[in-house]
This record gives sequence, C-alpha cells and structure tokens, in this order.
Amino acid sequence: MSLEKAINNNSIRAVDLFCGAGGLTRGMINAGIDVVAGFDVDFQCKFPFEFNNRAKFIEKDVSVLEPGEIRTHLGHEQYTVLAGCAPCQPFSTYSRSTQKKKPERDKRWDLLTSFEHLVSSLVPDFVTMENVPGLEDQKVFKDFVKRLKKLHYFVDYKLIYCPDYGLAQTRKRLVLVAGLNHKVVIPPPSHKKSQYKTVKDVISHLPSIKAGEFLTSDPLHRSSKLSEQNLRRIQASAPGGTWLDWPEELRAECHKKSSGETYLGVYGRMKWDEPSSTITTQFNGYGNGRFGHPEQDRAISLREAALLQSFPENYQFFSDPSNIGLGHIARMIGNAVPVLLGELVGKVIVDAVNSDI
Repeated sequence: MSLEKAINNNSIRAVDLFCGAGGLTRGMINAGIDVVAGFDVDFQCKFPFEFNNRAKFIEKDVSVLEPGEIRTHLGHEQYTVLAGCAPCQPFSTYSRSTQKKKPERDKRWDLLTSFEHLVSSLVPDFVTMENVPGLEDQKVFKDFVKRLKKLHYFVDYKLIYCPDYGLAQTRKRLVLVAGLNHKVVIPPPSHKKSQYKTVKDVISHLPSIKAGEFLTSDPLHRSSKLSEQNLRRIQASAPGGTWLDWPEELRAECHKKSSGETYLGVYGRMKWDEPSSTITTQFNGYGNGRFGHPEQDRAISLREAALLQSFPENYQFFSDPSNIGLGHIARMIGNAVPVLLGELVGKVIVDAVNSDI
C-alpha cells in the first residue's frame, strides 16, 4: 500500500512538547503526520511555529502541564503521537565536563521526568524524543525506557550521526521512538560517506553578502557584523584551517597559552566539500566555532544555518523584517530539531501504522 493511501485512511495526530520553532513538527508533517499543537516556554517561537506549520502554539512550561490539556488536542484519532525533545544542555558534553565529579541533579533533567509522567497518563500510540548522545548514559533516560517498556511499548533508540541520514551537518543525536502494540524500527543509514551532503550542496546557491549585511529579498539571509580584527582574522583563514594559520599578531591572548591550543575549532571556516560542524545557538558569531563561510569573509547567515538544519528555504522565523534580533533567531535555529530528523521519526511511525494495514 502506498504511503499516500495509508495516510488518507489512517489519521495520525501529534502534539509536540518543547516544540521550539517547529523543526520536529515540520519533519513529522512532511512524513504525513497531523501535528495539531506545540507547547514551549519561549513565546518568540509562536510566529514561526504557527505560520509555517498551521498548528497551534501554546506558551507553557511542560513541567506544569496537565494531561488533559494535551488530550484536548489529541482528541480521539485512530493513532496519537506525543513528542518530547527536552532541552539538551544538562546532558551535553560541555555541561558534563564542567560539572564536579559528583554533580547535583540538574533541575532541567526533570523535564524528561515530566514528559514520562505525561506519557504514563496519556498512553499515546507512539512516543518520540531526541537529545544529545550523553543522555543515553544517564539514569533519568534509563528509567524512562524502563517505564515505556512497563507500559508495553516497543522501544527502539539509536545514536545517529546525522550525515548518515542526509543532513549536511556533523551533528550526533540520540533518537528514540516507541510504539504501543506497534513494532517500531529506526532504519539503518541511508547515506554512505561518499554520498554525504555537503555545505556546498546546501548553501552555495545563495547570493553573496558582506558581514553585517542582508539580502533584501530574504531578510533572514543576513550575517553578523565583524570587528576590524575579526575581519583580518577570517581573511587569513583557510577552509578547514585553524587560527594556528594566522600571523602571530592576529592570535587571541588566550590562544597563546598552552590551554588554548585545544580550541582549534573556533574562528574556523567551513569547507565546501564536507558537512558543516554542528549548528549551535551561537553560530552567528564567527569566533564561536567553525562558523565562518567557506569563501565570503563573514560568519554564516541565519538562512544558511536554517538550511543546514534542513529547514525549507521559505521557512519564516519573524513577522517584521525591520525588527530582527539575530541572537534570538540564532537561538531558535540552533535549538531546533533538524527537520530531516523529524521526517525520520515520522516515517518510522507511519511505517509502523502501515504494517497493520
């Protein structure tokens, strides 16, 4: 049976918790799932979530969310999905490296516990979440998986290297999908290394702009200004190179110390023929990572980062082009679940439904 026929005959309705600007939602919609609502504490995500996805945005902290508020949106469809990609900061490599040997429990970890409680109360047909790889080793995640199995969910989770699935970005993520009375299977990689999408594949078609400028026809294609010092630095940078390639006078004082030699990824240019580095919330700053454009003397633009996160090129993040805060839009883009990952989990769920037909 074709995917189109299966979708037409079987309504799959989803609610996206921690929805942000809608990366996961957009991906699930692309896969054929009807995402009707999203919850998030960041009110600035309301416009992009609703405008691009025709779904309702509810500004609310998931930790105080009642099951009935979600049930209202899920209704009584044949199949229901609850997605909960909680903020990843407590589980990131950087966060864990800066904690003491025996850290106190981070309160943000409780967001996953809150999600678990909502799943236990609602028992939707499908559950999905995505987070950083470090979460897999945490007790809070292991307890979550045990709870899902106790509720009789089939559970599959996998550490995913995103280029293996068509994303032009070296992001690694932990992806989980669970099905109630439905066997779910996260598929093997779809791309070999020789098939990886590259920075050139994704952003080379965009018009050139200078640091601090934007494209009139697409105000999202704008980059941050550069100081005179940083302009000289990026001019001295080669794609894939490091600040060690610079003349001595351009190097930052902190990099001249022995401890600074470990931070070779900052102030770097991307390479055209490789996937980009992981897009973080600070990609708009040239000095914050390997976020320099491969050729142009600037950091990548907001649009370029959104494309590397696999958002459609017409995805809008603001309603007023004259009032754009680069910082908060960069945060929305960097925090988003890549759309292609949303499509991946959406297809896993649709395939599980189709297998029953």
